[in-house]
Amino acid sequence: MVSATYSYLGSSTLAPAGGLTLQTSGGPAAHPRFFTGFLSEPGAAALGLLAVAEVARTRYFRPAGPASLDPVVTAGADRLRFESFSGCCGVYARLDVLPAGIDGEIVAHGTTNVDVNLPLQRALTRVGRADPLHLAVGPDDLTVTTFDGPLVERRVPLPSRWLRGFAEAQVLTARFDPRAEIGVADARALLTKLPAGDRSVLWALPAGRSLRLTSRPVPGAICLPGAGRLVALKPFLRYATRLRVYGPAVATGSGPVASTWELSMPALRLSLTLSPEPYRGFSGEGAVLEALAGDATTDDAELISAMLSWDPAIDIDALAQAAGIGAARVRDALAQLGTAGRVGYDVAEAGYFHRTLPYTADVVATMNPRLLGARALVASGAVSVSGDVAVVRSGAETYHVRQSSCTCPWWAKHRGERGPCKHALAVSLVRAGEQVSA
Repeated sequence: MVSATYSYLGSSTLAPAGGLTLQTSGGPAAHPRFFTGFLSEPGAAALGLLAVAEVARTRYFRPAGPASLDPVVTAGADRLRFESFSGCCGVYARLDVLPAGIDGEIVAHGTTNVDVNLPLQRALTRVGRADPLHLAVGPDDLTVTTFDGPLVERRVPLPSRWLRGFAEAQVLTARFDPRAEIGVADARALLTKLPAGDRSVLWALPAGRSLRLTSRPVPGAICLPGAGRLVALKPFLRYATRLRVYGPAVATGSGPVASTWELSMPALRLSLTLSPEPYRGFSGEGAVLEALAGDATTDDAELISAMLSWDPAIDIDALAQAAGIGAARVRDALAQLGTAGRVGYDVAEAGYFHRTLPYTADVVATMNPRLLGARALVASGAVSVSGDVAVVRSGAETYHVRQSSCTCPWWAKHRGERGPCKHALAVSLVRAGEQVSA
């Protein structure tokens, strides 16, 4: 880790009445910050930060040594967000510090990703309910100050797999609805009895004030894939007031789907989104591929990108009206912006939020091999469309695509649960009239 030396105008002081005065090493021009201030629920915020870091360092499938410890920190118009993915990319964690949890000023908007190393973890474990917790978030660092003193965490490279994970999680969670809500006492009983390290796919059904677990999907059930992956929520139970669960609608016989499990209190929300199965990472789900395909979506994304502001939430209907396009096209444009790290989705508020990561659309295209393969097929003239059936020549094989289904081994294995195959994508590109050069 790179270290730096700061010069302070004076010493920080703790007044007898309990007020903490922290000196800084310069003004906003010399040392820009997105946010500087205290968190009003320090004990809960410290546990939430530790949970996000714990997810980042854990590989839930085929456990190995610690993974990265690099949460992404975003300062929005009225809140802070800390996000991470597990080492296997199958768990997406987020801590939202809401306006009630902030005692300070967000003077700018932006995103950085920093390392949460062992000294900071130790300092956070010692933060109690009444202890001060001060944050300074800037484009290149995060400074956390506790009674142990300030700790500066520098910006680190962001794993490219996380970027694909952010995009996939955004598209999947945008299809979620609230499915259940229970009090913290029932949530504690539920999480306590979940088998540690369990990798099976369970289903949770609302039953009175709690949730009942079953092994089979039925209408109204919520998928719980790999219950052992919720372990990072347990320490936060001492501060939470309720557990909310979000997911898509399922029917009898449905396959595994993703779900979001959220512990909340008035000032903070800690959520874990689980991939459909423990061995599946979000980066390979393919939910964004159809939204990425086509020149029209790229043009719409450029238009919507120019119109975005840093409001607390992104209003799709307002954007559609201002841009003169339909809401569906706005959602596709947001999906494409999500692949570049520009937006995320908040299931609790059923709306998109801003995030800025250092990636461009060209870089993102190289991270989706199925889309690259589809464009290569179109460029080589391998796609022939006649009525409802299309023929795609891929190497020595010939496949038939009808609607979104295909006769290729990928479709036979996944049945569309992990997005379209490259042959179906190629047909979609041809039907849309896209011209792809070699």
